[in-house]
Amino acid sequence: MGLDVVTFDFPYIEQRRKIPDRAPVLEACYRAVIAAVASALPSARRALFIGGKSMGGRIATEVAAADKELPVSGLVLLGYPLHPPGRPADLRAAHLPGVNRPMLFVQGGRDNFGTPTELGPILTSLSPPATLHVVAGGDHSFKVARASQQEQAAVIGDVQRTVVEWIQRVMASAA
Repeated sequence: MGLDVVTFDFPYIEQRRKIPDRAPVLEACYRAVIAAVASALPSARRALFIGGKSMGGRIATEVAAADKELPVSGLVLLGYPLHPPGRPADLRAAHLPGVNRPMLFVQGGRDNFGTPTELGPILTSLSPPATLHVVAGGDHSFKVARASQQEQAAVIGDVQRTVVEWIQRVMASAA
C-alpha cells in the first residue's frame, strides 16, 4: 500500500514570522487544507489521516474534536505537546476525548513537552483507544542523545514504519 502525504505550512510560517497565529487562524488553515486534499486526491476520499508535528498535531486534534462530520479516518501525532516545557500542570488534553477517532501518538521518551508517562493515563481513557509509540531516549524531535547518524536514521525509519503499519491496521479494521 502506498500513501499520499501532503504537507503544508501555517500562514505565520509562510510569512516568516516567529510567533504562531492564534488558534482560529491555525484551525481555519487546517480545515482549508483538509477540504482541498479531500477534493483533489481520490485516496483522501477513501481514507484521510491528519496530524502533524507538535503544534500541528495539536491543531489537528482540535479541528477533529470540533467537527464530528469531518471526513477523517485517524490522526498521527508526532511529539504531541501535552504541556509547555516545565509546566506539566498546563495540560492541552481536555479536547482529546472529543476527537473520537483512532489516534497514534509518537512520543520521545524524554520529550519535555510531555513524556509518555505523562501522556499514558490520558490516552487510556480515550475511545477508541489511542496507540502510543515511544521513541526510547528521544526528545521532542525524536533525537536520541549520543546517537550516530546511522542510529538516528534507524530511529526515524522506525517511526516511519510505525506510522505506515498503524495506518494499514486502521484501514483494515474499517474495511
